[in-house]
Order: sequence, then structure tokens, then C-alpha cells
Amino acid sequence: MKNVIPSVKGTRDFYPEQMAFRTWLYNTMRQAAESFGFQEWEAPILESIELYAAKSGEELVKKQSYVFEDRGGDEITLRPELTPSLARVVAQKQNELTFPVRWWSFGPFWRYENPQRGRTREFFQWNVDMLGVDTPEADAELVAVLATFLKQVGLNPEQVLILVNDRRLMDRQFEKFGIPAGQRLEVSNWIDRREKMKPQEWEAYGRDFGLSGDQLANLKAMLADKQLWQESQELTRFFAAIEALGLSSFVRFDPGIVRGLLYYTGTVFEAWDMGGVVKRSILGGGRYDNLLADVGGEPLPAVGFAMGDVVIELVLKDYGLLPKDLNVNPAPVLVTVFDPAQQAASLKIAARLREAGLNVICYPQAVKLGKQFKYAHRIGARVTVVIGPDEAENGQAALKEMVSGGQQLVDQQDAAEAIRLILAKPGAS
Repeated sequence: MKNVIPSVKGTRDFYPEQMAFRTWLYNTMRQAAESFGFQEWEAPILESIELYAAKSGEELVKKQSYVFEDRGGDEITLRPELTPSLARVVAQKQNELTFPVRWWSFGPFWRYENPQRGRTREFFQWNVDMLGVDTPEADAELVAVLATFLKQVGLNPEQVLILVNDRRLMDRQFEKFGIPAGQRLEVSNWIDRREKMKPQEWEAYGRDFGLSGDQLANLKAMLADKQLWQESQELTRFFAAIEALGLSSFVRFDPGIVRGLLYYTGTVFEAWDMGGVVKRSILGGGRYDNLLADVGGEPLPAVGFAMGDVVIELVLKDYGLLPKDLNVNPAPVLVTVFDPAQQAASLKIAARLREAGLNVICYPQAVKLGKQFKYAHRIGARVTVVIGPDEAENGQAALKEMVSGGQQLVDQQDAAEAIRLILAKPGAS
């Protein structure tokens, strides 16, 4: 056997079974977003690296992005995330759009990561954003879209929770603790690492970059205070909106959610797998009111989130929630070819059935019917159509139900309706 050239490290091949899951995931995301009135949009896969250098942080730009020089000498990257593209697209037509903009997208992204379980270099990501309004209720609506999706795929609050905080509340706490503005990003990143480090190492790391003993004690007490949100007018309104939307069971305040990226300015949230063997973040989002101005537009408030397909698939698999009986084969009908003399008759009936709105496979050659029936069974076809010499002469077609084995003879002009009746039977489609 010849050596097969492997796929690029960190990418995936989508065979029909995997593609069927991706399509199901896409359609479920579409349903959740569009139930709140969000519109689908898309941006180029290639972007200027300058777009990300404006706000995404040095690690993303210099270490994780796939950057190359095109033939014109410009530095181009495969997009590592969508939010900067969104800001650019909105800024280009800022005076023409109707605000608030409510957009969603699902497409491919690339990051030069170390491939491991739950992380690939090429991934698909669901992005949902609202631009043009700065209210806690808008933030709550984005979280509600996410919670609606979680419910639709069968997850419950014991399995996945959406944890929420507000950077403005944290900044007030940092000021109270005497942490200067120039050190707050580092403190936020330190808090973000709490789940990834042993407690002693985490505290030692805080001391190493300058936190005093009192500041450490105050920050630890803050992280343990689950009622701290009541000191925030924004979060008080946010949780009132979540309650009105009937989704409180999925949403909880957590002062440890800080979102280290530079462009978050207010509400921040993450969805966490709470019931798995390994507690892990599934997605993140928040308010980013400064990004549009950073790419050349006028200042515009915005809130959004992004979720990759790899981790959510693992979560659904771990909880036994992967959808069953996905539509891998879109054609429930197979037209057989009885013999070479009947090939044209088979092609004609297949065309007639397609015109009637059915998805139909016509076997591409005349071989033994047993082989064609076996093929129909393996691909999951529900009905096979046979036109032999007698059927052709009488303008008829023989229909065979693959599940029950039942057969009937019908006029070719009535075949589409007869097939629909078969497919409508319980367990037949």
C-alpha cells in the first residue's frame, strides 16, 4: 500500500458522518441565533495582520497567527478570530447600517496551537454579536442566546453553567485595594490562571509581580464573595433581565471570570463544563466598547461571544448527547438499473422523482439487483425503485420498502406520491 500524504497537523477531515454533525451543529446555532432576530453574515478568511495588531495582544499576533507575505509584499494572516473583522466590516459602513446590529456567523479559523484533546489548529467557531447599544439588557440577551442553544442541545445547568462578571466592578475593587491601573491587566491575567495553577504557586506568582500581603488577602476574599454582584448597578439589571427571560438556572455570578483579552470593557462571561471529569471553559464573551474605534471607526458599544466546535462536540459526547440518526445520506430513494436496456428508463424515473421534490440516487451501472439492494441498505435508502422490461412496457415501477421488505407495483406517474406515503410511515424515514 502506498504511503498516503497526511493532512496538515492540527486539521481535520470531515467524512460524511462528521460533516452531518457539523451541519446539525450549524443548524442548531442558526436556530438559536435567529430565534432572537440575529442575522447571518461572514468575513474573509484572509485578513491583514495589522487588524489584529491593533487590539488582540502580542501572543495572538506573534505566536498563534498563521502569518505570511503575499506576492504584493503585504503581511496577511489566516484569521485567528472574528471580532476584529466584525469591527472592520461595521466601521466600513457605519453610516449606512441600522443599529443595533445583531449578527451571527459560523466559519473556519486558524491558530498555531499545540494540538490536543479539545484543541486543533483549524476550528469552526460560532460568533454572536450586538453592536450599537450599551445596556445590561443587551448583555443579557447575548447570554440568553447562548443559554437557549445549551437547552436545545440537551444540556442542563448541572452540566454547563454560564458564569458572569463585570470588568467595571473589578476595576472598582482593584482601586479599593490600591492596585494601580497599569497593573490591573496583569492582575486580571493572574486571576484567570487560578484554575490552572496549584494554590501555593498561584499566590507566589502574585507576590512575584508585586502584590502585597493585604492585596492578596483582599483579592482572595473578593473571589470568594458570590454576592458581590449586588454592588454593581449593571449586574443587578443584567440578572433581572436574565430572570425575566426565564434562564436564571443557567447563569451565575463568578468574580473569577475576568477575560484577559485587552478589548473587554464591561460584562464578561464564560460557559463552563461543571459536571465533567475535568472542569473546563467551553466559550467566552463580553462587552468590548472600544474595538471599533481602534480599527478606524467611530466609537460604538458592542457585546458578543464566540464558541468553537471542537470543545462543544467533546462536551456533548461526554454527556451522551451527540445526535443520533443524523441525515448522512440525503437521498432516501435509490433507483436501480435492471439491465443496460433499461438504463434510460431508470434515469427518466429518477429525473421525474426529483422534479416532484424527492432526493434520489440512480445506480450508475447495470449490475445484479442483489448488489444494488445491498448498496441501498448500506447507505440507508428507504425505498428502491425497479423498472424491468415488464414495468417499462406497462409504464409501471416496482417499489420496495427496505425496512419492511414490502413491495408494490404502481404507475410511474403515481410513484412520487406512493414513495412519500412509504417515507411517512413511522420508522421509515
